[in-house]
Amino acid sequence: MPGMEVVERRWAAFHRWGPYGLLLVGTLVAAAVADAIGMTAGEKRTAGALVAAAVAVELVWGRVSRSRPAPGAASACYYGARWAIAFVLTWLNPLFAFYAVVGYFGADRLLPRRVRKAGLFGTAVTVAGSQSGGLPPHGGMGWVVFGAILCVNVMLLVLFAHLAGLEEARARTQDETIAELERTNTALQQALDENAALHSQLLIQAREAGVADERRRLAAEIHDTIAQGLTGIIAQLQVVANAPDLDTARTHLERASNLARDSLGEARRSVHNLAPVALAVDGLPEALQKTVGEWGERTGVRAGFTVTGTAEQLHDEVSATLLRVAQEALSNAFRHARATRVGVTLSFMGDEVTLDVRDDGTGFDPAAARARTQTGGFGLDGMRARAERIAGALSVESEPGHGTAVSVRVPLVRDER
Repeated sequence: MPGMEVVERRWAAFHRWGPYGLLLVGTLVAAAVADAIGMTAGEKRTAGALVAAAVAVELVWGRVSRSRPAPGAASACYYGARWAIAFVLTWLNPLFAFYAVVGYFGADRLLPRRVRKAGLFGTAVTVAGSQSGGLPPHGGMGWVVFGAILCVNVMLLVLFAHLAGLEEARARTQDETIAELERTNTALQQALDENAALHSQLLIQAREAGVADERRRLAAEIHDTIAQGLTGIIAQLQVVANAPDLDTARTHLERASNLARDSLGEARRSVHNLAPVALAVDGLPEALQKTVGEWGERTGVRAGFTVTGTAEQLHDEVSATLLRVAQEALSNAFRHARATRVGVTLSFMGDEVTLDVRDDGTGFDPAAARARTQTGGFGLDGMRARAERIAGALSVESEPGHGTAVSVRVPLVRDER
């Protein structure tokens, strides 16, 4: 943090140059009052020598401290030498205690934890001696005053140490919080990166699934429109080939031509995912009735259509699904069952719509049919897939020789337009 870096730089400058400044202040003040307090010439020379020694100690430590930043034996020796010089200077002149005060600020940087309290107490003794009038105290009252001032200094040290401990704990908690936030941010960034990669993967999968679903839709539409139309056209052309007279041939050729046009229209609508032609104008009941009628006329199979319940306008997707299922069921009845009669019933029952297609054809074994078509196809599996796509279900009941019943149940979803 920029603010913390500035504070640390200022404290480093103070620890580097502060002792010189306090020594200078103490020397100037002590020299100014030396005569007033009765310092002798010998004491003045001794004080000058100690000041020079203090400067030498600071210079030496300034070089040594660059290679020994952590508290250790060298820093403890420096602290002890500085305290001893300050103590003797204060003994000679109480105002030299300005230099002794620096011991309060350097204990945590210079002394190992086990001797830090002793170093601070020594500094407190020196400062208390200066505050009580000089060392040694004079008389019993002087010792009392010295002891009281020393107790005050010690209590202040304890208070400041407690406050410093609280601040250190707060700073440590703040550092841990910042570190935790950094870890959380890193984890969050990793999660965001993973989510971005997963999102890209999901987009690719969704695109691929959409392409596959569109292919399945088109394949089913082609099967339900072009394939069935071609089957009908072939059937009509076969009738034409065996027609006994020209009128019959023309009738079936016209039917084949109509089938071809209808199949072409349905193919175009399938490509654009539009509703079947039969539903373009009519509702589902009308479209089913026309489909069943045209199919019966075209195939010669007797076919009937019935509506039960109250008919409602259904959603386009529901109507298209039921119509396609009916077309496929009718196609299967003609091509495979060789039925002679088919019945189609559309039932509106509350919240469901049911489509039933029954024939009297040859029937089949549904289990065997599923085994034959498990690798693909658009017959029963296609009808079932259509129903399930709109949350419906398809069931088939059949038995060889007893016809087939196809039933589709889908939710009744109304057209809200």
